Amino acid sequence: MDKKTIIGLVLMVAVFIGFTVYQSNEAEEYNKQLAAYKKEQAALQRAEAERRAAEAALSPEEQAMRDSLAQVEAEIVKLAAANADNINFGASLIAARDAEAQEFSVENDLIKVDFSTRGGMIRNVTLKEYYKYAEGERTELVELMQPETARFNMELRSANGTPFNSENYTFATTTTQLEDGTQEVVMALDITPEARMEYVYKIYNTGDPSRDYVIDFAIRQRGMAPHVSEKNEISIVWENRANHNERGFQNENMASTITFWENEDDEMEEMDSDGSNEHHANIGWVALKQQYFSSVFLSAERLNADMSFVSSTNGGLDYLKAYKTHLYVAFSAEQPTYNFAFYYGPNDFKILKGVTFNGEDAHLEDLIPMGGWLVGWINKILTIPVFNWLKDHGVGFGLIILILTLLIKLIILPLTYKSYMSTAKMRAIRPELEALNAKYPKQEDAMKKQQATMQLYQQAGISPMGGCLPLLIQMPILWAMFRFFPASIELRGEGFLWADDLSSYDSVLELPFSIPFYGSHVSLFALLMAVAMFGYSFLTYKQQAATTAGQPGAGMMKFMMVYFMPVMMLFFFNNYSSGLCYYYFLSQIMTMIIMWAIRRTVDDEKVRAKLFAAKSKPRKKSKFQERYEEALRQQQEQMTINREQRRMKR
Repeated sequence: MDKKTIIGLVLMVAVFIGFTVYQSNEAEEYNKQLAAYKKEQAALQRAEAERRAAEAALSPEEQAMRDSLAQVEAEIVKLAAANADNINFGASLIAARDAEAQEFSVENDLIKVDFSTRGGMIRNVTLKEYYKYAEGERTELVELMQPETARFNMELRSANGTPFNSENYTFATTTTQLEDGTQEVVMALDITPEARMEYVYKIYNTGDPSRDYVIDFAIRQRGMAPHVSEKNEISIVWENRANHNERGFQNENMASTITFWENEDDEMEEMDSDGSNEHHANIGWVALKQQYFSSVFLSAERLNADMSFVSSTNGGLDYLKAYKTHLYVAFSAEQPTYNFAFYYGPNDFKILKGVTFNGEDAHLEDLIPMGGWLVGWINKILTIPVFNWLKDHGVGFGLIILILTLLIKLIILPLTYKSYMSTAKMRAIRPELEALNAKYPKQEDAMKKQQATMQLYQQAGISPMGGCLPLLIQMPILWAMFRFFPASIELRGEGFLWADDLSSYDSVLELPFSIPFYGSHVSLFALLMAVAMFGYSFLTYKQQAATTAGQPGAGMMKFMMVYFMPVMMLFFFNNYSSGLCYYYFLSQIMTMIIMWAIRRTVDDEKVRAKLFAAKSKPRKKSKFQERYEEALRQQQEQMTINREQRRMKR
């Protein structure tokens, strides 16, 4: 096999193996968290069992005494807290502490927001246009929180250092319909007759998703100066458990994390995969991100944050991830209003791109993994506009992927043609290459043979990298598609042929056992992709066999190229998006058709005649060829010196 093909194959294998190792490391980290969590839960279950056994052993009199003591302790704690509120703030808080909480909902055309007057917080948000995957179908609307675990608490310090926590109090509530259709919810808490704290929420209904998925949130205060520490900060605890909404738990779990916007670097970052606590300063927003949905807290003030998360351990039946954030904002009793906002909605590029906050672009579109700076522009400039334009004109998603694949193939057709012509040129000079092999059969003449080969390439006008470079240039497009399809919410819940959800794997057969790295189901699109890849690799290797026959390592390269890669891809993609597998299947089929068409139009004899017609003409060596030949010459001289030194020692 010629050097350019070997280099190309090695680089491709390295990329895929590297990503496989990365995914394996992610899975290994997840399994470590799972084992630690199970160990912790087992210990808690043992302690609970021991406690219940001890309670069961108590006599009725002892049990009654225990219950009475617990009630007295609760009353003491309650009175102590009420007394502390009375001393540090005022009697108004005692009534707010003991008041019964109320729950109510406010909604627009896109979301339903559930509030609780206890802590003046959002308990849950339901997305009206999206359904979660459960028990083989999508019938229940997506909810972004688990109400029983949601937490939003603002903490301040009194003048003597005693903490004030908003979650301990019931707020008075007023809901107002403004003239433009905006609904304003004001949660008010009287600290004293002269001091008040208010949470102000605004839910819009403008018809613009980029506006209506955003809930404006402001903290207003007055008269707080005598009651709070001079050196203070607003400490906001924002916690939430995210529900499992997609078919593939592992992929959804790995795509879910905490991300944040760094003001100083003007870029988005995400936490490490282990979820351990991290502290970051000067950030603009924090997002509790899932695969296709996000909850984002935006701040007009500089945020400092402590963040962590814990992954679910039961396949997502209870929750996907438990997020914890502790946000800090500098507080001044002289500043009456602090402006924030929440985004509760889909990870839809078009919607996120239009979100603004505090008069500026919020950069929420960076929540969607597009492949980074290297390939992200391909998705933003080409893939997404074409995809959305076709979708808006009523084209089915299976046909959209077909058209997109065809468009990409047309764009890279010149590269494909150049790569094929490089292979054709190598076939054309095969007799000369065989003559060089016969002329320099000994191992010690390897450098001379290589120099002669380079000279032959130069005379025939063949670039050693002519076939490799076009393949490398195509790699960013392949990677861009690899990132686009699993992150594209447009494919979510959309079916094509036997696949009922192009954003997840298609299963045509459930296995009674699980195969390591493969899973317990058979994805037909992944299987078709692997078969198409095998067919393409086999045909490509067959065409190149004339130039690789008899070369060292040809058998191993054939095994890697024709057999190993398709099988590896089958295992790797069996749990991935069926839309991505469908795209790769189409891509392989179209490539084979293009290669067949080029083969039919290219005459190898004419290629050889053209090469040797130009062979007699003097050609200027490229800088690469000059450097390469100089390196070969120096290596040959060093080998000669080494042989002389070994001979003299004998």
